[in-house]
Amino acid sequence: MDFLVFITQEWLLVTTLIVLVYLYVWRERIKSGRPITPHEVTKLVNEGNAVLVDVRESTEYKAGHIVGSLNIPYAKLSKESTELADYKGKVIILIDKLGQHAGAVGRFLGREGFDVRRLGGGIAEWQAQSLPLVKGKN
Repeated sequence: MDFLVFITQEWLLVTTLIVLVYLYVWRERIKSGRPITPHEVTKLVNEGNAVLVDVRESTEYKAGHIVGSLNIPYAKLSKESTELADYKGKVIILIDKLGQHAGAVGRFLGREGFDVRRLGGGIAEWQAQSLPLVKGKN
């Protein structure tokens, strides 16, 4: 009951807090790489402007991955980020299972100077749209 009284009396303060939280979440989401659709991924790759980086574990990667993607598992990325140095001029598109690791990796690569995007919905979205996957090592 006291909480509702507080909200009604301090509505401007509460509204400001909600707006600030929203802006913080939105900013963090952008810093980790803008999510893009499978259609946008295909377009960027076909134009030669992007590199696909799959951050899933190698067993998941071998079970099915997008053609031409590099597999650098999430846990090893900070050690192997030098492998991506040749691609600084291209868009790095991060792929994971459902989006659970791409944000953290995107923030890390963004700080390293990469132009990062994330496959919205991860490989699960790619599969949901019946797009092709390669099985085994690429």
